[in-house]
Amino acid sequence: QVQLIQSGGGVVQTGDSLRLSCAASGDTIGFYFMGWFRQNPGKDRVIVAAISRSGDSTSYSDSVRGRFSISRDDARNTLYLEMNSLTPEDTAVYYCAASSRPAITVLDPLQYDSWGGGTWVTVVS
Repeated sequence: QVQLIQSGGGVVQTGDSLRLSCAASGDTIGFYFMGWFRQNPGKDRVIVAAISRSGDSTSYSDSVRGRFSISRDDARNTLYLEMNSLTPEDTAVYYCAASSRPAITVLDPLQYDSWGGGTWVTVVS
């Protein structure tokens, strides 16, 4: 099973950009459907963005579409989330996730097998 180590995150101001990274070990991420989720205390973990095994297909939540970009570098075995035009509403713990299922409901966190440890993104006004 793949292990996921996250980096990036921190405190930024409204309008700033930030990039999150998710480095995989133990397996090749090309075998996995990958996603980024975020969660605030007391709330559900929700999908932010997802990318297919081939990298040809991506999807985004309505709240981040046009501002965030998910990508994968299979040579580096790393998943990325580029976040632009950040607002305080983007403040959350962000998690990367991997699913080995042949077919997946992107929105459902229960269908992802492996998770990164999470990293806080705080956007101040």
